[in-house]
Amino acid sequence: MAPLPLNHPLVLIFGILGNFISCVVYLSPVPTFYRIYWKKSTEGFQSVPYVVALFSAMLWIFYALVKSNEGLLISINSFGCLIETVYIVMYLVYAPKSAKIFTVKILLVLNVGVFALILLLTLLLSKGSDRVHILGWVCVGFSVSVFAAPLSIIRLVIRTKSVEFMPFSLSFSLTLSAVVWFGYGLLTKDKYVAIPNILGFLFGIMQMVLYIAYKNKRPMIEEYKLPEQVVEIVKLSVTAERGSEVHPIDLKPQHACGEGPEAGGGRKEYEQAVDDSSSGDGGSGEKDIEALEKGEMGHVEV
Repeated sequence: MAPLPLNHPLVLIFGILGNFISCVVYLSPVPTFYRIYWKKSTEGFQSVPYVVALFSAMLWIFYALVKSNEGLLISINSFGCLIETVYIVMYLVYAPKSAKIFTVKILLVLNVGVFALILLLTLLLSKGSDRVHILGWVCVGFSVSVFAAPLSIIRLVIRTKSVEFMPFSLSFSLTLSAVVWFGYGLLTKDKYVAIPNILGFLFGIMQMVLYIAYKNKRPMIEEYKLPEQVVEIVKLSVTAERGSEVHPIDLKPQHACGEGPEAGGGRKEYEQAVDDSSSGDGGSGEKDIEALEKGEMGHVEV
């Protein structure tokens, strides 16, 4: 079967639908960057995915220009370059200094250095269809790396049994985008467009299966058992010479409070001794307290 012309209705339908779905995928990080703008902080988010996505879009634009007559590829990747540039600029505005330096280094190495090297080598060392083939395989390699990026999210979902960081809508959009662009590549006999989207489709299906498997499961949270509390009842014994000491209470009273003349009289004598001590007669009050502690003025139970 010969490749369909780019103006064929089926090719146009798949190309326009692919542009629309890919736009939705490109716009999916908008809530993240709105949060960054609102909080004036990147909160630990990494810039690498956006730098790599920008580089991939730049490569596909170059490929489409070299191949010629690929307006649908140019349109979506131009939008991708624009939106990824906005994301990176916002990241550089609100990121800490170390993250800014790291991001600028990656941009200079990948998006300037490596892209310039690919451009020069393909233009100087190849001609005609060979140039398209070489550039096409380069695009396939970097597209595969972009599609493989969700592997870290898949590993996180399996480890935590939580789909918090893998929304179903995004996984579904990525899968649908891969299906549509695979169809576009199949109809136009462009293997460089079709091949990476096979991998994108497989990763998308894997993410949706994991979402269905773990959406109703509770996240794995480490639980800590509180130590049992042992409470000891104590009383304060006042001593003039040694200060304050803490002793356990004897829970078996020798005389019930209020029973017999010894208990009642002892309490009255103790209260009188405390009153005398607090009223300024420190000498007699201290002696009375010492006498109480030695048992000379009766047994006190509190």
